[in-house]
Amino acid sequence: MEKGVPIRSITRSIAALKAINRHGSLSMMEIAKASQVPYPTACRIVQTLLYEGLIEQEPARKRYRATALVQTLATGFQHDDELVRIARPHIVALTRRVGWPVSVAIRVGRDMMLRDSTHANSSLTFEHYYPGFTLPILDSASGKVSMAFADDEDREMILRFMRVSQDIDLNYLATAEVGLDVERIRTEGYAVQGRNHHNLTPGKTSSIAVPVFRNGHFEAAITLAFFVAAMKLSTALERYLDDLKATAAAISHDLSNGAPVGSA
Repeated sequence: MEKGVPIRSITRSIAALKAINRHGSLSMMEIAKASQVPYPTACRIVQTLLYEGLIEQEPARKRYRATALVQTLATGFQHDDELVRIARPHIVALTRRVGWPVSVAIRVGRDMMLRDSTHANSSLTFEHYYPGFTLPILDSASGKVSMAFADDEDREMILRFMRVSQDIDLNYLATAEVGLDVERIRTEGYAVQGRNHHNLTPGKTSSIAVPVFRNGHFEAAITLAFFVAAMKLSTALERYLDDLKATAAAISHDLSNGAPVGSA
Protein backbone atom coordinates (compact mmCIF):
# COMPACT_ATOMS: atom_id res chain seq x y z
CA MET A 1 0.00 0.00 0.00
CA GLU A 2 1.24 3.46 -0.86
CA LYS A 3 2.42 5.30 2.24
CA GLY A 4 -0.28 7.52 3.69
CA VAL A 5 -3.17 5.96 1.74
CA PRO A 6 -6.03 4.63 3.93
CA ILE A 7 -7.41 1.11 3.38
CA ARG A 8 -10.64 1.79 1.52
CA SER A 9 -12.67 -1.13 2.90
CA ILE A 10 -11.83 -0.22 6.50
CA THR A 11 -12.62 3.44 5.90
CA ARG A 12 -16.02 2.53 4.48
CA SER A 13 -16.82 0.15 7.35
CA ILE A 14 -15.89 2.75 9.95
CA ALA A 15 -18.04 5.34 8.13
CA ALA A 16 -21.00 2.94 8.25
CA LEU A 17 -20.54 2.19 11.96
CA LYS A 18 -20.20 5.90 12.79
CA ALA A 19 -23.38 6.68 10.84
CA ILE A 20 -25.37 3.94 12.60
CA ASN A 21 -24.08 5.03 16.00
CA ARG A 22 -24.80 8.69 15.30
CA HIS A 23 -28.39 8.24 14.09
CA GLY A 24 -29.41 5.49 16.49
CA SER A 25 -30.59 3.12 13.77
CA LEU A 26 -30.53 3.10 9.97
CA SER A 27 -31.97 1.07 7.12
CA MET A 28 -29.64 -0.60 4.64
CA MET A 29 -30.32 2.11 2.06
CA GLU A 30 -29.58 4.84 4.62
CA ILE A 31 -26.33 3.10 5.55
CA ALA A 32 -25.31 3.01 1.88
CA LYS A 33 -26.07 6.72 1.52
CA ALA A 34 -24.35 7.73 4.75
CA SER A 35 -21.25 5.67 3.88
CA GLN A 36 -21.32 6.80 0.24
CA VAL A 37 -21.03 3.24 -1.04
CA PRO A 38 -23.10 1.12 -3.46
CA TYR A 39 -25.96 -0.85 -1.94
CA PRO A 40 -24.23 -4.25 -2.42
CA THR A 41 -21.14 -2.92 -0.64
CA ALA A 42 -23.29 -1.65 2.23
CA CYS A 43 -24.81 -5.13 2.52
CA ARG A 44 -21.36 -6.70 2.87
CA ILE A 45 -20.32 -4.11 5.45
CA VAL A 46 -23.47 -4.71 7.48
CA GLN A 47 -22.97 -8.47 7.35
CA THR A 48 -19.42 -8.01 8.64
CA LEU A 49 -20.50 -5.72 11.48
CA LEU A 50 -23.29 -8.15 12.38
CA TYR A 51 -20.80 -11.01 12.42
CA GLU A 52 -18.46 -9.06 14.71
CA GLY A 53 -21.36 -8.22 17.03
CA LEU A 54 -20.97 -4.45 16.68
CA ILE A 55 -24.47 -3.96 15.28
CA GLU A 56 -27.77 -5.85 15.40
CA GLN A 57 -31.01 -5.82 13.43
CA GLU A 58 -34.01 -4.41 15.22
CA PRO A 59 -36.59 -7.14 15.97
CA ALA A 60 -39.61 -5.49 14.35
CA ARG A 61 -38.10 -3.83 11.27
CA LYS A 62 -35.20 -3.95 8.86
CA ARG A 63 -33.08 -1.35 10.57
CA TYR A 64 -29.71 -1.75 12.23
CA ARG A 65 -28.43 -0.31 15.48
CA ALA A 66 -25.18 -0.40 17.44
CA THR A 67 -24.77 -2.93 20.23
CA ALA A 68 -23.19 -2.52 23.66
CA LEU A 69 -20.04 -4.05 22.20
CA VAL A 70 -19.31 -0.70 20.56
CA GLN A 71 -18.69 0.71 24.04
CA THR A 72 -15.78 -1.68 24.51
CA LEU A 73 -13.93 0.14 21.73
CA ALA A 74 -13.54 3.06 24.13
CA THR A 75 -12.14 0.98 27.00
CA GLY A 76 -8.57 2.05 26.35
CA PHE A 77 -9.46 5.66 25.56
CA GLN A 78 -7.91 8.09 27.99
CA HIS A 79 -8.91 11.75 27.97
CA ASP A 80 -8.37 14.43 30.54
CA ASP A 81 -11.79 15.43 31.87
CA GLU A 82 -10.18 18.54 33.32
CA LEU A 83 -11.21 20.41 30.16
CA VAL A 84 -14.90 19.73 30.76
CA ARG A 85 -14.64 20.33 34.50
CA ILE A 86 -13.01 23.72 34.01
CA ALA A 87 -14.96 24.86 30.95
CA ARG A 88 -18.43 23.89 32.21
CA PRO A 89 -19.12 26.77 34.62
CA HIS A 90 -17.75 29.29 32.12
CA ILE A 91 -19.93 28.16 29.20
CA VAL A 92 -23.00 27.88 31.42
CA ALA A 93 -22.42 31.46 32.62
CA LEU A 94 -22.03 32.64 29.02
CA THR A 95 -25.29 31.00 27.97
CA ARG A 96 -27.05 32.66 30.91
CA ARG A 97 -25.79 36.04 29.71
CA VAL A 98 -26.49 35.72 25.99
CA GLY A 99 -29.18 33.04 25.82
CA TRP A 100 -27.62 30.99 23.00
CA PRO A 101 -26.11 27.52 23.48
CA VAL A 102 -22.34 27.14 23.70
CA SER A 103 -20.31 23.98 23.10
CA VAL A 104 -16.78 22.72 23.69
CA ALA A 105 -15.20 20.54 20.99
CA ILE A 106 -11.85 18.84 20.43
CA ARG A 107 -10.34 17.40 17.26
CA VAL A 108 -10.57 13.63 16.83
CA GLY A 109 -9.08 12.55 13.52
CA ARG A 110 -10.67 14.63 10.79
CA ASP A 111 -13.76 15.45 12.89
CA MET A 112 -14.57 17.74 15.77
CA MET A 113 -16.16 15.95 18.72
CA LEU A 114 -18.31 17.68 21.31
CA ARG A 115 -17.09 17.25 24.86
CA ASP A 116 -19.79 19.39 26.46
CA SER A 117 -22.52 21.87 25.57
CA THR A 118 -25.21 24.05 27.12
CA HIS A 119 -28.01 23.15 24.70
CA ALA A 120 -29.96 21.68 27.63
CA ASN A 121 -29.54 24.99 29.46
CA SER A 122 -31.07 27.12 26.70
CA SER A 123 -34.51 27.41 25.14
CA LEU A 124 -32.88 28.93 22.04
CA THR A 125 -32.06 25.64 20.36
CA PHE A 126 -33.79 23.19 18.04
CA GLU A 127 -32.03 20.10 19.39
CA HIS A 128 -29.95 18.91 22.33
CA TYR A 129 -26.40 17.84 21.55
CA TYR A 130 -24.52 15.44 23.76
CA PRO A 131 -20.84 14.51 24.22
CA GLY A 132 -19.62 12.40 21.32
CA PHE A 133 -21.51 14.23 18.57
CA THR A 134 -19.15 14.90 15.66
CA LEU A 135 -18.83 17.59 13.00
CA PRO A 136 -16.62 17.62 9.88
CA ILE A 137 -13.48 19.59 10.47
CA LEU A 138 -13.69 21.77 7.34
CA ASP A 139 -17.45 22.44 7.57
CA SER A 140 -17.72 23.71 11.12
CA ALA A 141 -16.57 26.85 12.89
CA SER A 142 -14.85 24.80 15.59
CA GLY A 143 -13.06 22.71 12.95
CA LYS A 144 -11.77 25.78 11.15
CA VAL A 145 -10.40 27.13 14.44
CA SER A 146 -8.77 23.77 15.16
CA MET A 147 -7.14 23.67 11.72
CA ALA A 148 -5.94 27.27 11.91
CA PHE A 149 -4.26 26.84 15.30
CA ALA A 150 -2.85 23.38 14.61
CA ASP A 151 0.84 22.98 13.91
CA ASP A 152 1.54 23.35 10.20
CA GLU A 153 2.70 19.72 10.01
CA ASP A 154 -0.44 18.40 11.71
CA ARG A 155 -2.72 20.49 9.49
CA GLU A 156 -1.00 19.27 6.33
CA MET A 157 -1.21 15.66 7.53
CA ILE A 158 -4.98 15.96 8.02
CA LEU A 159 -5.43 17.52 4.58
CA ARG A 160 -3.19 14.90 2.97
CA PHE A 161 -5.29 12.04 4.34
CA MET A 162 -8.46 13.79 3.23
CA ARG A 163 -7.08 14.22 -0.31
CA VAL A 164 -6.52 10.47 -0.70
CA SER A 165 -9.75 9.46 1.03
CA GLN A 166 -12.24 7.70 -1.24
CA ASP A 167 -15.29 9.25 0.41
CA ILE A 168 -14.45 12.94 -0.03
CA ASP A 169 -15.15 14.86 -3.21
CA LEU A 170 -11.90 16.47 -4.37
CA ASN A 171 -13.65 19.53 -5.79
CA TYR A 172 -15.33 20.14 -2.44
CA LEU A 173 -12.02 19.62 -0.64
CA ALA A 174 -10.19 22.07 -2.90
CA THR A 175 -12.86 24.71 -2.29
CA ALA A 176 -12.82 24.06 1.46
CA GLU A 177 -9.03 24.36 1.59
CA VAL A 178 -9.14 27.70 -0.22
CA GLY A 179 -11.82 28.90 2.18
CA LEU A 180 -9.72 27.95 5.20
CA ASP A 181 -8.06 31.31 5.76
CA VAL A 182 -5.55 30.24 8.39
CA GLU A 183 -3.79 33.57 8.72
CA ARG A 184 -7.02 35.53 9.09
CA ILE A 185 -8.37 33.15 11.75
CA ARG A 186 -5.10 33.31 13.66
CA THR A 187 -4.96 37.11 13.42
CA GLU A 188 -8.60 37.80 14.29
CA GLY A 189 -8.94 34.90 16.72
CA TYR A 190 -12.19 33.39 15.51
CA ALA A 191 -13.87 31.40 12.73
CA VAL A 192 -17.46 31.27 11.52
CA GLN A 193 -19.80 28.90 9.75
CA GLY A 194 -22.52 30.86 7.97
CA ARG A 195 -24.91 27.92 7.92
CA ASN A 196 -24.36 24.62 9.70
CA HIS A 197 -25.24 21.83 7.28
CA HIS A 198 -23.88 18.86 9.23
CA ASN A 199 -25.84 19.10 12.46
CA LEU A 200 -29.28 17.85 13.49
CA THR A 201 -31.06 20.83 11.87
CA PRO A 202 -29.19 21.51 8.61
CA GLY A 203 -29.14 25.12 7.47
CA LYS A 204 -31.02 26.58 10.42
CA THR A 205 -28.13 27.77 12.58
CA SER A 206 -24.86 29.65 12.21
CA SER A 207 -21.84 29.49 14.52
CA ILE A 208 -18.90 31.48 15.83
CA ALA A 209 -15.92 29.63 17.34
CA VAL A 210 -12.83 30.76 19.23
CA PRO A 211 -9.79 28.82 20.49
CA VAL A 212 -8.98 27.63 23.98
CA PHE A 213 -5.32 27.13 24.89
CA ARG A 214 -3.42 25.20 27.53
CA ASN A 215 -0.02 26.72 28.23
CA GLY A 216 -0.01 28.39 24.82
CA HIS A 217 -1.01 25.28 22.84
CA PHE A 218 -4.41 24.83 21.20
CA GLU A 219 -6.63 22.60 23.32
CA ALA A 220 -10.23 23.01 22.14
CA ALA A 221 -12.75 25.32 20.50
CA ILE A 222 -15.78 26.88 22.11
CA THR A 223 -18.65 27.65 19.78
CA LEU A 224 -21.75 29.80 20.08
CA ALA A 225 -24.64 28.79 17.81
CA PHE A 226 -27.64 30.95 16.91
CA PHE A 227 -30.67 30.80 14.63
CA VAL A 228 -30.05 32.01 11.08
CA ALA A 229 -33.51 33.59 11.11
CA ALA A 230 -32.77 35.52 14.30
CA MET A 231 -29.89 37.70 13.09
CA LYS A 232 -27.18 38.21 10.54
CA LEU A 233 -23.73 36.79 11.19
CA SER A 234 -22.27 40.29 11.30
CA THR A 235 -24.75 41.25 14.03
CA ALA A 236 -23.91 38.15 16.05
CA LEU A 237 -20.19 38.93 15.81
CA GLU A 238 -20.78 42.47 17.00
CA ARG A 239 -22.91 41.32 19.94
CA TYR A 240 -21.17 38.16 21.12
CA LEU A 241 -17.58 37.86 19.88
CA ASP A 242 -15.96 39.83 22.69
CA ASP A 243 -17.85 37.86 25.35
CA LEU A 244 -17.01 34.58 23.61
CA LYS A 245 -13.32 35.49 23.48
CA ALA A 246 -13.35 36.54 27.13
CA THR A 247 -14.90 33.20 28.10
CA ALA A 248 -12.25 31.32 26.08
CA ALA A 249 -9.52 33.38 27.73
CA ALA A 250 -10.87 32.55 31.20
CA ILE A 251 -10.98 28.83 30.37
CA SER A 252 -7.46 28.99 28.93
CA HIS A 253 -6.21 30.70 32.08
CA ASP A 254 -7.76 28.09 34.36
CA LEU A 255 -6.50 25.21 32.22
CA SER A 256 -2.97 26.59 32.24
CA ASN A 257 -2.96 27.28 35.96
CA GLY A 258 -4.74 24.18 37.23
CA ALA A 259 -7.99 25.64 38.55
CA PRO A 260 -9.17 23.73 41.65
CA VAL A 261 -12.41 21.74 41.67
CA GLY A 262 -15.41 23.99 42.15
CA SER A 263 -13.71 27.13 40.87
CA ALA A 264 -14.82 29.52 38.09
